[in-house]
Amino acid sequence: MSSGRVLKSEWTKIRSVASTVWTLGLAVVVTVGLGLLISILAKNDFDNLDARDRSVFDPTAISFAGMGLGQLAMIVFGVLVVSNEYSTGMIRTSLAAVPQRGAFLFSKITVATALALVVAMVTSFISFFVGQAAMGEHRAALGDPGVLRAVLGGGLYMTLIAVFSMGVAAMLRSPMLSLGILMPFFFLVSSILGNVSATKKIGQFLPDQAGQKIMQVVGPLDDDTPYGPWGGLAIMVAWVAVAVLGGYVLLKRRDA
Repeated sequence: MSSGRVLKSEWTKIRSVASTVWTLGLAVVVTVGLGLLISILAKNDFDNLDARDRSVFDPTAISFAGMGLGQLAMIVFGVLVVSNEYSTGMIRTSLAAVPQRGAFLFSKITVATALALVVAMVTSFISFFVGQAAMGEHRAALGDPGVLRAVLGGGLYMTLIAVFSMGVAAMLRSPMLSLGILMPFFFLVSSILGNVSATKKIGQFLPDQAGQKIMQVVGPLDDDTPYGPWGGLAIMVAWVAVAVLGGYVLLKRRDA
């Protein structure tokens, strides 16, 4: 089967599964909605901040506060895109139609990544503009130094979360097992490692914590992170590449 037909086939699969479409819609609603709420609270609390807190007030990052929860939907999307065929048994039919396993996997990831990127970028820009509108006189402008980079970075971050999840799902094959590992990792393990002094330096190099650096415009006063916004994104890309490569290697070596 030609590469164009494989890509078209993967697009049809994604579009025809309602759960994958709904998860992307949920990512938009949750990210924008929570970001709006936090932005309103931040504006109302600004007058209560001391001089130190005002100096590191980052309206851009605040408008992205919903991404912490919105990435949950992107994780589910990434897992479902890859593991749905395993859970239904359709993987055998798919591999029979596309025996080149590398072409099969990377076509699936390419189509899903393109879709995730569009949704993530739209979500990031809407979150920014809605959040800044809610912050009134404390808002940031898209043309301010570092702001456009942070907004574009927000879209890239959400996309990379989805691709990382695809790689993990390709390795584990089971949607329940994949979600059972990814959810605690991003919402519990990473948070603990990043906030405990003994493990903080390890936590800084986890994919989510490194990737989130791209969305910061004003860093904390005591920030000792050994990399900048683009360095953090590069670390996240490396994690994603390892996950996808692991999925590819295991798909090539084992039975469907």
